[in-house]
Amino acid sequence: MIGLFAALAVSLGLAGCGVVSGGSSDSTADAQGNRTITDSTGAEVTIPASPKKVVTLSEPTLDGALALDVTPAGTTSGRGQKTAPGYLGDRAASIPIVSDVANPNFEEIGKLKPDLILTDGTSINDDAQIQQLKAIAPVVVAGEAGGSWRDNFGIVADALNKADDGKKVVQNYDDHVQQVKSGLGTYQDKTFSIVRWQGNTASLILKELLPGQALEDLGLKRPENQDRAGAGHSEPVSLENLSEIDADYMFFGTLGGSSVGNADAGGATDEQGAKDALRQAVAVPGFTDLNVYKQQHVFLVDGSRWTSTGGPILMDSLITDVQQKLDGAQ
Repeated sequence: MIGLFAALAVSLGLAGCGVVSGGSSDSTADAQGNRTITDSTGAEVTIPASPKKVVTLSEPTLDGALALDVTPAGTTSGRGQKTAPGYLGDRAASIPIVSDVANPNFEEIGKLKPDLILTDGTSINDDAQIQQLKAIAPVVVAGEAGGSWRDNFGIVADALNKADDGKKVVQNYDDHVQQVKSGLGTYQDKTFSIVRWQGNTASLILKELLPGQALEDLGLKRPENQDRAGAGHSEPVSLENLSEIDADYMFFGTLGGSSVGNADAGGATDEQGAKDALRQAVAVPGFTDLNVYKQQHVFLVDGSRWTSTGGPILMDSLITDVQQKLDGAQ
């Protein structure tokens, strides 16, 4: 299948490190070569019309920049990871890491001398940190945890002066969704659970998080207890209530035992990591009693994609994952 960004690859050249080119926005540059945009907080931010060094301090803003062929000069590690989010692969592998989630390294960011910093509430929520970042470069806050990835990406595209290109990316995603959705008729009456397994416990990915939004876009149902939005992050499930994760099908991933508060716990986030986590899960009383396990309908998935956050690259890859996993189940 042609991916989300194939259509853009012809028209958009690869950008140099942190260099922005192409696209357009509704606003125009002033005599100093600056533009003023409104970010998700309602703040008006004056930024370069053509930023040359962009630092992205959240997974969604990193994803959004890369979707627009902008390679940041510095970025954040993925949630529960020491490197850039694993699902981005080689796209982000060479970008210097200057922040953990919620923990920017101000000294390293300053050394890069960025002219624009992009972040959002999935990573930076502390106003004191925002103020410190503003002392380095203009800061655009693109969204909040649990917010719309489309709105977040729209602000990223506007900040990079690539609003038209951003619209093409979203349209390509919507076209991909409709293409895959048309072939899922046999699954429309089934339910789908999304689980992150950490150590010996499960957490549910609900409808406000990006994997939940992807299933909703495809018209796939959630179990009744999961057919809701949460607090903007995964929701822990006690072992006494393990049946809450059951469904007809399950997407099962892990962040390797790591978390924002324990990034050094180690372990893989990819499908091999999910396989290791499943071995832990089946040793927990009650897991093998789940209908989804008995039916062998547990799909092992990349946790950096399915149990974290991101932008249009992540969303498009989720749609591809669903198609491949369900095609393989037939």
